[in-house]
Amino acid sequence: MAIFNYGKVEIEDTFAEMFSMWVGRVLITAENEKWARVAAEVATGFASSIIGSPAEAGIERLVSANETPDGRVGALIQIYHRTRSDLKRQMVARIGQCVMTCPTTAAFNALEGTLRKVKVGRSLRFFGDGFQRRDEIYGRKVWRIPVMEGEFIVEDSFGVKRGIAGGNFLIMARDLKSGLAAAEAAVNAIYKNVRGVILPFPGGICRSGSKVGSLKYKIPASTNHLYCPTLRDTQPDSKVPKEANTIYEIVINGLGLSEVKMAMAEGIKAAAEVPGVVRISAGNYGGKLGQYNVYLRDLLKE
Repeated sequence: MAIFNYGKVEIEDTFAEMFSMWVGRVLITAENEKWARVAAEVATGFASSIIGSPAEAGIERLVSANETPDGRVGALIQIYHRTRSDLKRQMVARIGQCVMTCPTTAAFNALEGTLRKVKVGRSLRFFGDGFQRRDEIYGRKVWRIPVMEGEFIVEDSFGVKRGIAGGNFLIMARDLKSGLAAAEAAVNAIYKNVRGVILPFPGGICRSGSKVGSLKYKIPASTNHLYCPTLRDTQPDSKVPKEANTIYEIVINGLGLSEVKMAMAEGIKAAAEVPGVVRISAGNYGGKLGQYNVYLRDLLKE
């Protein structure tokens, strides 16, 4: 295993393996930040990994009133799926069940200029039971759906495109306290410095990294035993350093490869500054799973 140093931290000379997924980007607006955040959080729930969740989704960032069509504060979310038809179903379900039901909200397309669009608002209009009406406001074609609060405004069509999923790096630390601090620092740096990405796992951090398949059972994924500290002494091929007792994975999805690479670099640099971090690596399957390989050495040079 080749190693190089970045400051006082060892970096494994390896690569993160990523793949392409369809992505939609939704702008949720509301009367205040509280309800924009609530709608965004609920709409991106149960969406950490496509391995076991119905989609991958997350909050990109909150936006100010001067960045939205209706002049209200909002939140940007991203939703990912393997196919365009599955992505549409998830967007319809999540906007219909989690945004339309939330007080004061509206939903707009936030992915302009795409070749492909999915008819989200046009599908949701049927909830209006014939009382809905089509309109054009803020330069957008929308549906006004009557609800008990007043009206839910949703854009007719939402842009979708090929995005990048599975960007990742592993933080190996001496103990839980330092590992969690490093992972939190990485998440904060990514959200502060990078646009166009989401971190789909809880709080942006995954403690239960997985491998494809299983050694014993007929399931699609199982614990990544090579990176489990408690198995280090019983697994001869363990990849856990002797000094490491906690490992966290940061997983990143983004609108493009450049955004994901930038997020990885920002996260790694922030994590490496936290005392107690002994090594940083990345997850891959030998290049057999994804179309994109990003080497950590090249990433940190850039």
